[in-house]
Amino acid sequence: MGADPLADVLTSVRLTGSVFFRVAGAPPWAAEAPPSRAIAAQVMPGADHVIEFHAVARGRCLAGIVGEPPVVLEAGDVVCFPHGDAHVLSSAAGLRGAAPDLAPYALARDAPRPFLVRVGAGPPDTEVLCGFFGCDARPFNPLLASLPRLLRASDREGPRRGWLSRFLEVAEAEASAPGPGGEGVLSRLAELMFLEMVRRHLEALPAGRGGWLAGLSDPHVGRALAALHARPADPWSLERLARAAGLARSSLAERFATLIGEPPMQYLARWRMQVAAGLLATTREGVASIAGQVGYASEAAFNRAFKKCVGEPPATWRRRRADRRPERRAGPAA
Repeated sequence: MGADPLADVLTSVRLTGSVFFRVAGAPPWAAEAPPSRAIAAQVMPGADHVIEFHAVARGRCLAGIVGEPPVVLEAGDVVCFPHGDAHVLSSAAGLRGAAPDLAPYALARDAPRPFLVRVGAGPPDTEVLCGFFGCDARPFNPLLASLPRLLRASDREGPRRGWLSRFLEVAEAEASAPGPGGEGVLSRLAELMFLEMVRRHLEALPAGRGGWLAGLSDPHVGRALAALHARPADPWSLERLARAAGLARSSLAERFATLIGEPPMQYLARWRMQVAAGLLATTREGVASIAGQVGYASEAAFNRAFKKCVGEPPATWRRRRADRRPERRAGPAA
């Protein structure tokens, strides 16, 4: 683990990205996406949670959660729906797409990507790259709860204006003329776009806002989180953590609980379970070895803690995850 909690979380929850299709819209047009849980098994088998995203490569459109006001997107803008809400892309307000047909999602997983979807009649004036982020939601993903239902990033705002457009230029070139390993290139670009969206959201959080991302921005709580993430196996106490954070013990306890929503030692216990889950899922190390790597002196104590957090013993959890793991597709890595 490093000293960057955001990077640690994204690695630990195994964030993966995939660009699935390109929407070419000719006005008036509308495309409707179902809740991500309805298509998760088809588009990203094995992922606990799926986030749908859309990046405007050309033109402009509206995007919004079904039943809520949309936001305007222009070239270089990216929007995603972290909690998996059904949503609509359209050329004008009030337009709705046909009832979502889930069959293409199952077919698309084994087709060359990204494939083209034309919406509306006539020459298109808008092109949108669409895809998915998959991640673990359990045992513990503190980032998800900190994100809004609709997350939008504009390339015309902030100190790094132009970054998203450069990502999109490369993605659009790769999508239009795929080369060897093209799906892997698009996957990494999608992950970089998501990270940049989260960074911009973090930088724009208003003062006084609570949540895990707000905790990262706080000078003292941020130092405490960095210390816990850098050394999760250490025998932390509130007093030792307070020294690392540069606050009195009672002040850190209050500040941490106010921003993060739980006491520091409870957060540490849950983060240890997430680190352990990652090791169980991605390595062949024994349970006793993993227990030691997350701060447990005995395998029995770790087993009890893991079962309390996850609902089943670590060995059972590992077998079940292995059974859910999809077979690798032939061709380039997604």
